[in-house]
Amino acid sequence: MREASLHPSAADPATDLQIDDPSLVVLSIGNTTLVVAPEVGGSIAAYFDVVREPTSQRVLHWLRPATRAALAARDPLRMASFPLFPYCNRIRDARFEFGGRTIDLGGDGNGYAHALHGHAWRRPWRIGARTATSVELHFEHVPNADAPGDWPFHYRASQRIELLGDALRVTLAVQSLSESPMPFGMGHHPYYPRTSNTVITAHVEAMWHADAHVLPTHLGPHGAVDALRHGMSADAFELDNNFSGWTRSATIAWPDERRSVTLTAAAPFDHLVVFAPANDVQLCVEPVTNTTDCFNANDGARQRAGYRVLQPGETLSAELNWTPQRD
Repeated sequence: MREASLHPSAADPATDLQIDDPSLVVLSIGNTTLVVAPEVGGSIAAYFDVVREPTSQRVLHWLRPATRAALAARDPLRMASFPLFPYCNRIRDARFEFGGRTIDLGGDGNGYAHALHGHAWRRPWRIGARTATSVELHFEHVPNADAPGDWPFHYRASQRIELLGDALRVTLAVQSLSESPMPFGMGHHPYYPRTSNTVITAHVEAMWHADAHVLPTHLGPHGAVDALRHGMSADAFELDNNFSGWTRSATIAWPDERRSVTLTAAAPFDHLVVFAPANDVQLCVEPVTNTTDCFNANDGARQRAGYRVLQPGETLSAELNWTPQRD
């Protein structure tokens, strides 16, 4: 884990992130700082503690921090975490059947053959109420029938992002404003610092195996299921998979640094994604309400996949918490 001196108005030499950029919202309490990038998909750009020592100080990042270049490029995939609305992960061939019609999401600028992560992560969010330790972000999608691939349902989403001491809480909420039922899913996509000693612990029951397009084929056993329960090295398996039967708690630990962060989630964040590619620095442990491609799941698999439909006017809200610990 890289360490660096940092002052709230200066750059973090470990990331080149200039946190006094006026486009950012900086929250702080005690030695903890959270940096939010509303214009970059309502993303979190950094979440860290400054450890002050007699003659120096060092930075402990709980999420992988963004860089100045990532912010300049407005690239959510290089942020610390970003929201997922109105579905999580991929949809096969960017299309599915719903309400007796084909919903075709191709051509909306996603850039992926299989539509990825919804669209809210690629749009700016509006800043709402704000304090020294919290900020509310708002996003509203009004469908445009003339825009190719546009999501054809009207909805409003929000995030309340706050520091509670050194812990981070994110409350995601949505309201359907459509006149007809709307298929829906949400989540957050956090990246964590990955070292040769990073360990992930989570109680899960089974893994969705996937094809070459990272689309699920079947739910079943895998060595990662038992490994996660006992503390799995981030390098143990090459993973980009959904897990079911998650107890809504996962810990990412750096034992050699004597520290960890625990993610806890409320229902309906009943599914967990672990993205740990081989020979790569990326690591994601994602809380989501639905598995990949759940809108195309057959009737028998829909409940297991987290398939959900919001009725006109229906609202849904649930919180996520990240709690750091240092020995």
